[in-house]
Parts: sequence; structure tokens; C-alpha cells
Amino acid sequence: MKINKNIIENEFPKCMELIIQILKAIGDDPGREGLKDTPYRVVKSWKELFEGYKQNPKEILSAVFEDGMNVMTDEIVMCKNIPFFSMCEHHMLPFSGVAHIGYLPSKKVVGLSKLARLVDCFGRRLQIQEKMTSQIADSLMENLQPQGVGVIIEAQHLCMQCRGVKKTGSVMVTSAMRGKFKSQSVTRSEFLSLIKD
Repeated sequence: MKINKNIIENEFPKCMELIIQILKAIGDDPGREGLKDTPYRVVKSWKELFEGYKQNPKEILSAVFEDGMNVMTDEIVMCKNIPFFSMCEHHMLPFSGVAHIGYLPSKKVVGLSKLARLVDCFGRRLQIQEKMTSQIADSLMENLQPQGVGVIIEAQHLCMQCRGVKKTGSVMVTSAMRGKFKSQSVTRSEFLSLIKD
């Protein structure tokens, strides 16, 4: 959706003024040619980067399929390598990577795209990876009532690569296991092996 500059200026005048003040504070001139539209561009990008605050996980997972579930309750449903972008809540710098989600249904399954939408719902907020991983797992448990859920996220954090310790190439891995993924080593091992395949 194309966002008109006037809409941003009318809806978010304080945000745009704050960006002007930040540009001044770091020692640049917000009136120079390359920065004239920067406040607008920043706020416009924030509308997209933080759209997860306007999304409801329950609504994302509301369209379920319940037919024929008696033959699927002992099989893992999985989607791996779901790409995402998020923003570190500590430094407001991006982190990005992939999410792997698996669940063992009880009576409900959702369309594959819903898992990717759920990742975006939580990723497009100010976030830390550990919390995002748990939020995805807990949301699936709450809304689908599966026998178990496994979520693993692998990500690179710009706040660690371009500042601080400056360690490029480092990857953070977080996991959240619920239900049988936590209590049964066989289920957990199958999930982990599916990620590697």
C-alpha cells in the first residue's frame, strides 16, 4: 500500500519532529538535500516495521482445519526456514534470520501461511529473540491446543555486529519446547532432525 506523505505528516507530526531533533543531535543538518525527506521516510518505514502491534495472533490462527484429524495426530506438522526481520528493543537495530516451527496436532491444523504470518506478527515489534521464540510457541499452544510445539529461531543481530563487540557472522539460536516436544525426547529429536534435513 502506497502511503501518501501528507498522511504521515498529519498522523505522526510528533514522530517526524523527533527525527529532525535526532538528526540535529547527531550533528547533521536535517535541512540538507539528502535529509529533507528523511523524517517522512523513517516514520513510513516504522509503520511497516512495527505493524505487528496491530496484528492479533488469535485472529491469525482462527482459520483452522479439523477434518480428518484422526489420521494426523501422531505426525509433526512443520514449516522451517521462515525468514523474518525484527528490531532489537535494546538498541532499535535490526536482527534477522529464520524460524522453524513444528507442532503435533490434537484436533486442529492451520494453513501453512499462518505460521509465517505468526512469525511476522511477533517479529514486527520491538523485540528480543528469546521472547519472540516463546511468544510464537505459547500462541500456538493457546490457540490450537496441540499435543506439543517446538520453535527454534536462528538470527544475526546488527546490534552485535556493527557496534559493541562487533562480531560479524555470529548467530544466536533460541528454542521453545512445549507439551510433548518438551516431555518426550523422541518427539523433540524428530523435530530437531527435520530442521537439519
